[in-house]
Amino acid sequence: MSTPVPAPRDPGAGPRGPLRRIDHDLVRALRSRVADLLSDRRRAEDARPLDPEDERAYARSLVVQVLEDHARAEVAAGRPPLSAVAEELHAAAVVAALFGVGRLQPLLEDPDVENVDVNGCDRVFVGYADGREELLDPVADTDDDLVELVQVLAANVGLSSRAFDAANPQLDLRLPDGSRLSAVMGVCRRPALSIRRARLTEPTLADLERNGTLDADLADFLAAAVRARKNIMIAGSTNSGKTTLLRALAAEIPPAERLITVERALELGLDASAAHPNCLALEERLPNAEGRGAVTLADLVRRSLRMNPSRVIVGEVLGDEIVTMLNAMSQGNDGSLSTIHANSSAAVFDRVATYALQAAERLPVEATHHLLAGALDLVVFLRRGPGADGTLRRRVASVREITGVDGRVLSSEIFATPPRSEGPARPATPPACGEDLEAVGWTGWDAWLAGTR
Repeated sequence: MSTPVPAPRDPGAGPRGPLRRIDHDLVRALRSRVADLLSDRRRAEDARPLDPEDERAYARSLVVQVLEDHARAEVAAGRPPLSAVAEELHAAAVVAALFGVGRLQPLLEDPDVENVDVNGCDRVFVGYADGREELLDPVADTDDDLVELVQVLAANVGLSSRAFDAANPQLDLRLPDGSRLSAVMGVCRRPALSIRRARLTEPTLADLERNGTLDADLADFLAAAVRARKNIMIAGSTNSGKTTLLRALAAEIPPAERLITVERALELGLDASAAHPNCLALEERLPNAEGRGAVTLADLVRRSLRMNPSRVIVGEVLGDEIVTMLNAMSQGNDGSLSTIHANSSAAVFDRVATYALQAAERLPVEATHHLLAGALDLVVFLRRGPGADGTLRRRVASVREITGVDGRVLSSEIFATPPRSEGPARPATPPACGEDLEAVGWTGWDAWLAGTR
């Protein structure tokens, strides 16, 4: 039995833009009708199975059909039908509800939106690329609807279905557009979620040079370091641009190499890039309701070494997988990349030692520093903060080269931010790995010979 479609509310634009022009009760009813028609087709004995793209195209044709039916019903009832603009907005909202992220979709399609924080269905804070933050319209009618939206995403996004309920109150996943979603419920007064958007889906070092994250000298150095198969760890605070820089460095890897990425929730998306045709993406799997079937990040790093990788890329190091990853780096899998949270390039070594103490191996600090010195070549540190004009900026503030070990890791800062400078790091101490980089075509010594700081 089809769901009755309510009469539309006033479709006029409100003070907060397009979201005010959509009648969400109507969208819900139209979505239900289209979903019923899709289900009828799937159950039909003579129906040819459709791949996801074909099914989405078929669903769009159904949306047009049900909107036409709705317009005829409105005219027959003596009410004015939706205008062409309102009909287009409602069609997009129905498609978003079926295949996207519902009322969050317009925010994810806005190129200026950088972060979305939802503290309950009607407390929606949006952060923009220029540093502005605004309170916008609700993204669901009730908190239960917000939870249902996240549950639908958890069931359909990623390599395996994930639960989001009282027994599983935390969720991390990658949305279809590459954004990262983190949601919680039961541990706060109202369900909440945060979305961090990937504004550059396939960034390059040239892109980061244009937006001021790094300069030409540093871009040339990092590109050569990747070609020379140096093991690089990218550090920084939350939302400092670590993942974007990792993607940009990965773009420098020759397409003939086999990459294996290991992540808690698929985010990097290198396996979907034409630049890396031989890329395998592995995702951590959580235990089922019986507590079985878990596959940890450390398990996946070990497994990746048996799958003929040219390089192993660990999306984010947050725990005991650090020992397995460092062992992989020191056993011939050169050219690996990873990210880690830290407050400075020098603080990375103590952060890694802390994680190693938490691992099953319980490595003492001195042993961890020996392992680090043999596994890691470079630490790149990103800093995020307002510039002189008040706009938000991200920049590479430091590059540190590991040079040896004497109880603790020995390192030198080869790129550093000049005092009172808002720009990216500049050449400081000449790198010990210069000859290795020269072998892959690097000619960047002039920056140091000129005394540039």
